[in-house]
Amino acid sequence: MTRVPRLDALKDVAAGVQLPGYAPQTHGAGIVHLGIGAFHRAHQAVYTDDALADGGGDWRIIGVSLRGTDVADALNAQNGLYTLLERSEAGTHARIIASVARVIAATRDRAGVMKALTDPATRIVSLTVTEKAYGIQRDTGRVDLAHPAIAHDLADPQNPIGVIGFLCEGLRLRRAEGLPPFTVLCCDNLPENGKMVRACVVDFAKRVDTDLGDWIASHVAFPSTMVDRITPASTEKTLLDVARMVGAEDQAAIETEPFIQWVIEDHFPQGRPAWEVGGAIFVDDVAPYEQMKLSMLNGAHSMIAYAGFLAGCTYVRDAMGNRGLSQLVARHLNAAAETLEPLSGIDLDAYGQALAARFCNPEIAHETYQIAMDGTEKLPQRLLKPALRALDNGQDLRPFAFAVAAWMRYCLGKREDGTGYALRDPREARIAAALAASTMDAGSISDALHGLSDVFSAELRDHAPWREMVEAILSVILEGGMQSAIDLEARQLQR
Repeated sequence: MTRVPRLDALKDVAAGVQLPGYAPQTHGAGIVHLGIGAFHRAHQAVYTDDALADGGGDWRIIGVSLRGTDVADALNAQNGLYTLLERSEAGTHARIIASVARVIAATRDRAGVMKALTDPATRIVSLTVTEKAYGIQRDTGRVDLAHPAIAHDLADPQNPIGVIGFLCEGLRLRRAEGLPPFTVLCCDNLPENGKMVRACVVDFAKRVDTDLGDWIASHVAFPSTMVDRITPASTEKTLLDVARMVGAEDQAAIETEPFIQWVIEDHFPQGRPAWEVGGAIFVDDVAPYEQMKLSMLNGAHSMIAYAGFLAGCTYVRDAMGNRGLSQLVARHLNAAAETLEPLSGIDLDAYGQALAARFCNPEIAHETYQIAMDGTEKLPQRLLKPALRALDNGQDLRPFAFAVAAWMRYCLGKREDGTGYALRDPREARIAAALAASTMDAGSISDALHGLSDVFSAELRDHAPWREMVEAILSVILEGGMQSAIDLEARQLQR
């Protein structure tokens, strides 16, 4: 393949590629985003690109990479420009996004991060750092003192390395300098994410300085959000397709599906971009929308991840091509919808059908192993809370029990051919220790994993019919393999 130049200017982009509708260099930055991975660049950065094209303003994004340097090196070499590929059966659409001004790698430029957080121009600090990065105790809303970043930052709060530490130190410095606080905008899959992050930040701050904690509680806005867009990891094919379509090498290129959704509580004291231009929905209460997405999309995704991975399905689309598993996906979506209250403007049946269609998209290579990561962080809101609602409503628990049994089998860390894999879970060591003390039959595995008290509530852990159902399904998986268990579940749907 003929070598092409590096993407660093819009003038060199091939004809037919969608360009930003504004001159990037004429707009300043007003947003700092912590955790500038593929999802942010396929989601919030796209909405901001639309807002800049429509209404202008100094709303470009300074990205912060908290752990590595690759994204910073790739985007800074390209003046923040990158290609977004939208893939569907209808074809692939290429678009250049210019809303990212630059990226700071926190591991080598902590001072640069603090400068961005305390810049008077910064009015919003948004976050996509994954659930485990916050260090939140979900049952209390307080910081987890055993979390490495929390422990470090409480010991040395003026030199933070974690997301909560950076937020608190940035707000402390702004308060000391007489600057208005930035709005904290969490875009991660946490229940009532704004309220949860607010509780964690306030608790952390009070452990450092009681007055600072009180000031944050009184003056800082933490609107909740619900985000949705399936964004698989970029591959070599992503980069090759971009080079061919754009006519330039793009080391920061990403790919995604056409669907995109953002629901936001409209509470931004220092202003915000006109994200509604790109289709964002502003509401008074995000919680019902968030519950719908976590229970249906994310819950079904987790079930697909564990059952599909162990059944040999590399991608979600492969799982949807497995007839038995696709039937269980439909069952799970219906069961999750039944646990939800009616939501104005939303047809839950239609939403479930649309989700199934998105999962089937043959152009999206979303790995089941990728979705399976951080399982204990995801299970409570995706599977266990819906199961509790089903229990309270007298609904069938089996769809949720099957998903949890699949996760328990996944926790063994071995495929059916005996090859191993890493769980990539923050509780991986605890899971291994609990299982090592078991006799490795379905009952003892269930006992060991239900014993993770910060994952499973006592209500589920002590509910005999739930435990019996999980253990019976897990026993079938252990004895006959995942595909046999899938087929058995699917056959029972026909009865």
